[in-house]
Amino acid sequence: MSGRDFFVGRYEQLGWKYRSVKLRQAIRFNLANNNVNRKQELVYRLLGLGLCLEPISFLPYGFWVCDNSRVSAGATAEYLLGLYSVQEAAAQVPVSLFSNLKGKKVLDASAAPGGKTVQLADAMENTGSIVALDISKQRLTALSNHLERCHVRNTVVYQLDARNSPKLGLKFDRVLVDAPCSGNFASDPRWFQNRTLTDVERNARVQREMLMKAAECLTEDGEIVYSTCSLEPEENELNIDWAIHRLNLQIAQINCPGTPGLTNIFGKQLDPTISFCRRFWPDLTQGFFVCKLVRSPST
Repeated sequence: MSGRDFFVGRYEQLGWKYRSVKLRQAIRFNLANNNVNRKQELVYRLLGLGLCLEPISFLPYGFWVCDNSRVSAGATAEYLLGLYSVQEAAAQVPVSLFSNLKGKKVLDASAAPGGKTVQLADAMENTGSIVALDISKQRLTALSNHLERCHVRNTVVYQLDARNSPKLGLKFDRVLVDAPCSGNFASDPRWFQNRTLTDVERNARVQREMLMKAAECLTEDGEIVYSTCSLEPEENELNIDWAIHRLNLQIAQINCPGTPGLTNIFGKQLDPTISFCRRFWPDLTQGFFVCKLVRSPST
């Protein structure tokens, strides 16, 4: 089962009518390299270079890059100095959902290319520690370069499949599972031609293994944020429904844009708390899904 008509039909069953979208580039200021009171100064500085910015309403340090900008966001000295990162708007949301990151021990389960790792370090003010994992040695090189450029000092990088994370022998206060996923058509023009339902189901199985191992590494009062850039419910709501019934986790309410997670998937009724998750249909941002999980009181 594949093809544009198949997936578009699924989206309409889930409540969203397909339309083509044009994604807007976004950046995020790195506060560790910018005093918060100088945010407006950096905006003016970039404007003077020809990089026109518009604030993103739901992200305090996120900005849209205007189409009429005269320079590339990735080609300024300020970018090379780590004053900001080029990071899609929805991708800036997951890290913002953690509570009280300063001084914590954090696992970034699928870290490369490092946008969220840098954001974690920034939110932690370079305190505590981050263990950043990725399975690909090549991607870890890009991750390490990104961390160095942004002056991250509290992170250690390992080449390790997140499904083996308990082998580290550590417990973490916060775990980010930004899971490898099927992606979506908004960021890949050939997505409909290249994806099948079999791909989606295979990815969902890997994601469940990652969630299971993340729960094993979590402290008793810890938090997991799970996210994907997939629109497919197998990788999103159905995975979270599985997690709260199998892993002694519960869903925390979050202050987040997007629409509530779907609690009825093709006639299958899910736990009502799935509505606490957030789904971003492709409009201003790429397709995205995010959810925050904590230990159930019974554990």
